[in-house]
Amino acid sequence: MVDLWTEITGFGGFTLIAVASIIAVMNPASTVAVYTALTEGMGRSERRMIIHTSMKIALIVLVFFALTGQLIFTIFNITVPAFQIAGGILLVSVATGMLGTKCETYPTASIENIAVVPLAFPLSCGPGTITTVILLASGPEGITGIVAVFLGIVVALGVSYVGMLYGPWIFSFIGEEGLRVVPKLMAIIVLAIAVQFIISGTAAAVPQIFANVDFGG
Repeated sequence: MVDLWTEITGFGGFTLIAVASIIAVMNPASTVAVYTALTEGMGRSERRMIIHTSMKIALIVLVFFALTGQLIFTIFNITVPAFQIAGGILLVSVATGMLGTKCETYPTASIENIAVVPLAFPLSCGPGTITTVILLASGPEGITGIVAVFLGIVVALGVSYVGMLYGPWIFSFIGEEGLRVVPKLMAIIVLAIAVQFIISGTAAAVPQIFANVDFGG
């Protein structure tokens, strides 16, 4: 009974970590802001089509990488600690980019193009989010960890979906300044996640390095 409770609490804790990590890196606030700007003046049916298409693409891509993360490691002979360190460095660059003041602009395009670029990629399933999903799914938690990552993906995309669905109202309620502040807060969380990935990867890699070192004798 105690072991079962420990597994349940462990799964719940990792699920919360997965949800928070994926949401922080995905940064739905930016997706909502870009979506609202690009779909201004469009009809309700067109906006809903864009939301459904972009979320469907993002879900397929993220689930694919969550399932194939270990296979990628095997094919390219990459260790999890090495990927944790590399992923942490990548997320540091993502966080610093989020903290920057530069504002990306996207040209007006057709409905299909907007759904794919930029809403699905790079906003909903960019390199940072893909890296986070692979790292979380490749942990020692096994199947339960992958399930937790799936839940994290669904919740994060759900937040983006609801945000885009009510984008104009949210934009008018929070205001432009509010939508600028939220990404900065998310950036701090992403930076902390990146540092933790680097620390965990380094801690796991050091024993491996010393185990392969021949000190002579």
